[in-house]
Amino acid sequence: MKLGAQDAGPFLARLTRLDPGAVVRLKSGGDHVALWARLPWSVLVTRTVAGAGPDDATVSAADLLAELGRGGETLPARRDQQWRWPLPPSGARAVETVPAAEVYRIAAAAAGTLRTASAEGVGGRAVGQRALRDALLDHVAILVTDGESRVEVPQRLIQAVVRMGFLGRSAPAAGEVDPVQMGEVRVQATGRWVGLAAPYGVAWLLPVSQFAVRPAAAHTNG
Repeated sequence: MKLGAQDAGPFLARLTRLDPGAVVRLKSGGDHVALWARLPWSVLVTRTVAGAGPDDATVSAADLLAELGRGGETLPARRDQQWRWPLPPSGARAVETVPAAEVYRIAAAAAGTLRTASAEGVGGRAVGQRALRDALLDHVAILVTDGESRVEVPQRLIQAVVRMGFLGRSAPAAGEVDPVQMGEVRVQATGRWVGLAAPYGVAWLLPVSQFAVRPAAAHTNG
């Protein structure tokens, strides 16, 4: 195994901060390796990095980060049975582009709403932190109509690309955003999957009713 630590390291570091026990799935594709992981709010994230790795293996994200940090090239102990989620099919189509600065704005607005509702309640009534968080994550932040199709992008995907650093920089201060420099994020769809493709990674979501969790002896889901 030989991965570019400069590219894989930030992905693994952010992932383990969000979920210390996360696993990461590595799928080799010639001179590159796709890293896949699932965030605590049911979103799959992926980043493709240069290097060579196993055809298809799942390991501890923390163990892989530590191995890369010491310059090692040994694949950590495999945890293939801990990967229980399907991957989106190939052939995704882009249905819309959104300025990255707008994605930041949407994420910041949601964070502000959560802080206000936590402190003041909703309609004068106190609401549990978890209920607030889940309601905000399910809120449709971007709605795209493409001919006869309707693509809904919930806050879950917005938070994924921002918190995983896929936009390429920390959240900018007010008045410091150059929309051209920030680039764009593509709204993608394939089958029932909806994705956000940012400069440094892609986040994918399948409706909860479709996101089955089932044990498997080997990787058979994608």
